Amino acid sequence: MSSSDTSTTAIEDAASEQGLASETNAQASQEAARLGRAYHRASNVRIIVDSCADFAPGVAEALGVDVVNFTYVMGGEEHADDLWNSMTPKEFYDRMRAGETATTAAVTPGHYLEHFERAAEEGTPTVYLAFTRGLSSSVDAARQAAEMVRESHPGFEIYVVDNLCPSAAAELLALEAVNQAAKGLSAKELVAWVEEARYYVHGYFTLDSFDALARGGRIPPAAATVGGKLDIKPELSYDTNGALTLRGMCRGRKKALRAILADFKANYLGAEGGDEKLPMAIVSADAEKDAMWLAEQVRKEPGCADVPIIYSSVGPVIGAHVGPGMVALLFWGKDRRESLSFTDRIARRVKGEK
Repeated sequence: MSSSDTSTTAIEDAASEQGLASETNAQASQEAARLGRAYHRASNVRIIVDSCADFAPGVAEALGVDVVNFTYVMGGEEHADDLWNSMTPKEFYDRMRAGETATTAAVTPGHYLEHFERAAEEGTPTVYLAFTRGLSSSVDAARQAAEMVRESHPGFEIYVVDNLCPSAAAELLALEAVNQAAKGLSAKELVAWVEEARYYVHGYFTLDSFDALARGGRIPPAAATVGGKLDIKPELSYDTNGALTLRGMCRGRKKALRAILADFKANYLGAEGGDEKLPMAIVSADAEKDAMWLAEQVRKEPGCADVPIIYSSVGPVIGAHVGPGMVALLFWGKDRRESLSFTDRIARRVKGEK
């Protein structure tokens, strides 16, 4: 076969793969929207979320939740993280691959006031599931805004809850929170439910490179350089405070993906304790091929052939810090507090935490 024939075959294979990914994503978006509609029923609680939950297309609208859009700066312009309505994931991550940087800034109380005041004027008790303080100070700004609204609307019920789980883990938490509100939980009861349920949502992910973490000052530039030369890929998760944790270092992408699968097998509970299989989520930063491979492997696990999987893209606010190539698997599983060391458990008791 000539070199031109080989090139043509490669192009055709890439086009086929891209077409398959597009078809899969379209089907996944329809499934995600269907799940949102199934969960969304009339309730006496208004639920607010933010764009760092990395919702799949159509899910937030189908759920009937309000979304606070965070912002980022790219190319010298401020953009809204609007769930990829004004920019595609491929465009964003291709710009990062070409050397552009995306930056984020602290969210102010004013960013929340419009949403909270609108809720107060409507009068429906409101719960905001906030992006974890383990990664951002935005929850503190939200609490300040909530206090302002309570002062201007005495008696209005509004709660701000740290979700303790970033990206699409927060999407899974929001899905079930809407479901529980529809089943009759009051706003105060829903807060108590979320404060317990958030420890049962797991998330494991890997990155293609350490470059974005180095630019953001989260690791030394030298470490990123060495990691790249040795083809080191991390497996990461988040702890019970919502902060990132390093679970291990793998030589090569495939080993990192297999490490994610191993943690899934060790922590997934399926329909145990209930008669319904809760949805999982797979999210990637323009790494659809690996996302699809991960889904295929999950489907091979006992009881997982028909579990709903929601596919989405890592939004630009989180994407600015992880860079292109991140892929993650998120699911309901064992109580994450069970893995705490005994000294950490003592510390939690001292602080009055569960």
